[in-house]
Amino acid sequence: MRIVRLANFVAPRSGGLRTALTELGAGYLAEGHDVVLIVPGERDGDEVTGQGRVITLRGPRVPFSGGYRVLLRRRRIARLLADLAPDSLEVSDRTTLRWTGRWARRHGVRAVMVSHESLAALLRMALPLPALARTLADALNRRTARGYDQVICTTAWAAAEFTRIGAGNVRRAPLGVDLATFAPRVRAKGAEAVLVHCGRLSPEKRPERSLTTLSTLNGDGLEARLVVAGDGPLRERLERRAASEGLPVTFTGFISGRAELARLLGTADVVLAPGPAETFGLAALEALACGTPVVVSAESALPEVVGDAGASVAGEDLAAGVRAVLARPEPERRAAARARAERFGWPAAVREFLLVHGSVDEGVWGRHPQWWTRGSGGGIPQ
Repeated sequence: MRIVRLANFVAPRSGGLRTALTELGAGYLAEGHDVVLIVPGERDGDEVTGQGRVITLRGPRVPFSGGYRVLLRRRRIARLLADLAPDSLEVSDRTTLRWTGRWARRHGVRAVMVSHESLAALLRMALPLPALARTLADALNRRTARGYDQVICTTAWAAAEFTRIGAGNVRRAPLGVDLATFAPRVRAKGAEAVLVHCGRLSPEKRPERSLTTLSTLNGDGLEARLVVAGDGPLRERLERRAASEGLPVTFTGFISGRAELARLLGTADVVLAPGPAETFGLAALEALACGTPVVVSAESALPEVVGDAGASVAGEDLAAGVRAVLARPEPERRAAARARAERFGWPAAVREFLLVHGSVDEGVWGRHPQWWTRGSGGGIPQ
């Protein structure tokens, strides 16, 4: 079958969303499907990759986003979708691309929305009145649920905002981790604890909490330093704070190589994931796969993912969680982290997503039937 996927807010320096798109696309392709991904970029492009055909449409840059672009030209996108004639549509943007659900319904195409973010959590952070944030989130989520055949949520936490409004077309499908690339390694133990913050440096990720955590630990006499891997609009502000407070922080910028990232995560004592609106947290799962425990925000979905392989803390300071993790014997905490990650593989994630697309029955998965495909499809409409 032909699965056409659309995603916004994907950039060369994207993290979790780009990884998920790549791994799922490669999984669909391996199962014999014809896979097309449409994303925004600086210029038009069309190439065949390991995750299938990737079509890039020129899209405007979102101000103050650190480089994200969006697909805005509806008529052009609609012409491209008609030309590609998908059997199933997978959309990874609940804002500017929500209209594609109506397009799919008019053309008899199955439509799936992947909920990579929690609108309820993001609106709580953005709006001063909790009741207003909840009312607005519920209204928008009802429109999303009505517009698509299925809504995929990666955790129960992420699904809760749809469960609250009584949506009956929500399916949980966790993401996965590359257990070969992200694997435990021999590490030299130093005198100081090495903390790593890995993620986009943007307001909704709350990266300042990692600096607060380091400051508290140092103030309590624990020798620790922090490595911040990532980039984004808050980087300069965080660098100024670290300098003014004399905090031992290294800013690496965005790390593009997965092997290099795995080395960093594997040599850390603890990885911090302080974002309160995370619906899954691929970077945290990659850290666990490297045998490194993770301390997470108790407000997010990450306690559900991390389980007993780390700690969860509410509020702005995660220092208590770091101390609790470091109090465990190192072999024990690293073994628990790896064991937790091994529960999340990409093959299982691909299976769950394809079940939502209706491409395979529960009983025939793994038999690799001869899938019907339609050829290469058309070019990019102008």
